[in-house]
Amino acid sequence: MDQLTLRRDGTTPKGYAATCSGAQSRGVAGVWRVQLDGRPGLTVHDTRWENGERDLVLYQPAVVPEMPAPLSNLHNRRRAGIQESGLRVGELRIMGWVAVPGDRPSFKKTFTTADFVDLCGLDDLLELTARPGVVLDLAFERPDPLLVDLDEPQDTDSVQHALFFPPDDDEAPVVFFLLSRIAPTLRHIGWLPDLVRS
Repeated sequence: MDQLTLRRDGTTPKGYAATCSGAQSRGVAGVWRVQLDGRPGLTVHDTRWENGERDLVLYQPAVVPEMPAPLSNLHNRRRAGIQESGLRVGELRIMGWVAVPGDRPSFKKTFTTADFVDLCGLDDLLELTARPGVVLDLAFERPDPLLVDLDEPQDTDSVQHALFFPPDDDEAPVVFFLLSRIAPTLRHIGWLPDLVRS
């Protein structure tokens, strides 16, 4: 994430639209600007809907600057829902689904922790989870406990990962969204360098 600049840029109202659940609602989007040197800027909307839902999306402006199709096709597709955690009281959760590079946006939901780290970047995930109250863990309870350990990522069981974070941390879910949904495509099109893997 050293090559990206992320900054908050106010809010904007959202008219009636379909939420992740398909309900119609109005809302207010927190606007986040993403900038790479020498590239067109990108905008992420963190929308809080009046019906209580919340989601993140790579927002498509009225005029989209020229960019490769794999990135352009991510605009307004595959929102990342944010919801209260059933596992951790008082925390919110965003699922760790990763964008699969290609011309059309698709997402993979299950990974070993080693594969998840390999796609999203160990150093960036360690920096993100160093924030107070921010934890990468299993998205759902399992009958057999499995530890999500970034220091020793397991490479045997494919599971769904999620980021858990305090409700007052607005930046953590946006960074996670960038790491898992946008950065893999930016690397695929050559806008970001490939991750250095040990």
